[in-house]
Amino acid sequence: MDDLTFDTVVIGAGTAGALMANRLSADGKRRVLLVEAGGKDSYHWIHIPVGYLYCIGNPRTDWLYRTEPDPGLNGRVLRYPRGKTLGGCSSINGMIYMRGQARDYDHWARLTGEDAWRWDNVVPAFKRHEDHYLGADALHGAGGEWRVEKQRLRWDILDAFAEAAQEAGIPASPDFNRGDNEGVGYFQVNQKNGWRWNTAKAFLRPACMRRPNFTLWTGAQVTGLRFEAGADGQPRCVGATVRKDGQAHVVRAAREVVLCAGSIGSPQLLQLSGIGPAALLREHGIAVVADLPGVGENLQDHLQIRAVYRIHGAPTLNMLAATLWGKARIGMEYALRRSGPMSMAPSQLGAFTRSDPGRPWPNLEYHVQPLSLDAFGEPLHPFAAFTASVCNLNPTSRGSVRIRSARAEDAPAIAPNYLGTDEDRQVAADSLRVTRRIVSQPALARYRPEEWKPGVQYQTDEELARLAGDIATTIFHPVGTTKMGAADDPMAVVDARLRVRGVSGLRVVDAGVMPTITSGNTNSPTLMIAEKAAGWILEETAP
Repeated sequence: MDDLTFDTVVIGAGTAGALMANRLSADGKRRVLLVEAGGKDSYHWIHIPVGYLYCIGNPRTDWLYRTEPDPGLNGRVLRYPRGKTLGGCSSINGMIYMRGQARDYDHWARLTGEDAWRWDNVVPAFKRHEDHYLGADALHGAGGEWRVEKQRLRWDILDAFAEAAQEAGIPASPDFNRGDNEGVGYFQVNQKNGWRWNTAKAFLRPACMRRPNFTLWTGAQVTGLRFEAGADGQPRCVGATVRKDGQAHVVRAAREVVLCAGSIGSPQLLQLSGIGPAALLREHGIAVVADLPGVGENLQDHLQIRAVYRIHGAPTLNMLAATLWGKARIGMEYALRRSGPMSMAPSQLGAFTRSDPGRPWPNLEYHVQPLSLDAFGEPLHPFAAFTASVCNLNPTSRGSVRIRSARAEDAPAIAPNYLGTDEDRQVAADSLRVTRRIVSQPALARYRPEEWKPGVQYQTDEELARLAGDIATTIFHPVGTTKMGAADDPMAVVDARLRVRGVSGLRVVDAGVMPTITSGNTNSPTLMIAEKAAGWILEETAP
């Protein structure tokens, strides 16, 4: 603790922060400090794929956030998991490797005026850290740190759902990551030989840990950023205050502070440090360093509506895990072959399609599972069933993340504002009808599916939208709360190269910078963002 001056201080050792620390320390010339509020990723359930069940809602690995009562969800409060350990959300998420659609990135380029965000220009960043099980081609990389594999299981009922989706007009797709993800198929996952592959394994061990210019602090919470007057007249971020082992330490950054605390943590820390909507800051007695009204606004997330179908004549996890013998079989299969239900991602089969034929691109994503339960964390149902969860990929509702006090220990108020627009409510109703159309196809008829939830009695737009509010839940993809934008966008928090407006020496590099949510799972796009940002930082500070 004698010398607390570094070239770069990276805050948050999650998805983006782990890659960032790796890239910035690789040349051996920059002294890099990586600060993580959570502990090491030594908990065994982090690494067994099905262990997400024991990591979400566990204070050892999860920040345990909850949303505000949400009007669109008929006043319900949702659990809002965020990773609190090395690897961050990559240590507790669903492991699905998903880039989204090419148009997502072309749209970012138009919004920011930065051609570097176009699809053709982000594909090389995806490929740089990718290690795809099929090897390299024009759109996939091999030999990188981020392992992508096919799943090590299959289920008859999922194969039948895929066949039914094709009968309903959704084409088969062997790969959702080539720019147009329309289709149905098994998800590819971030696993290696049946183990979860998180960013701590990929980017921190062993490479960073062996570098003398790299320092890692765990169990260290940043309570505020520190600023001084800069040579250009703007405030300059020169470091942070970090609480570790019960003491406050001031760390200094000679070049830059990179904030990688995520879509919830980054806006919270900016607001606590005086960067954000001036009225909110003054309400909590915080001196205004930069009045940026967009900090904590523009929250977007994917809301999943879980339809459950009871079936006959096919095994599902409900029945397989119902007996001691079944559980023993599951454990033995994983122990011997690293396959079977313990190697499962939370969702195995995916589908991308349109909520109505007039849509110009796929705006729905399905996560299909050979199991059912009333809610996450509840017991499995005592009958064979599958779940078809569907989410609106491009919600028009916008929420917020705002501090409740000037104390870093107090969780912020998270208000997603789900189903807050007429369009989102219509898509919710239409998506349930698409689910029913798929399940009614001949391929599933032999299993006699019965709609257990929501129930066939709900038919009108109004009934289905209200029902979505009763049963829908987050799929854990919050983005947008520190969005990037063009110079004339008053709500942009960072510029197209992720530098915070109104101050120097500070960037945000995490999912919060997405101006609009990607059309799919958000973990791997966050890695791509970090790859781009690391390249810019190295370029700008080259000797």
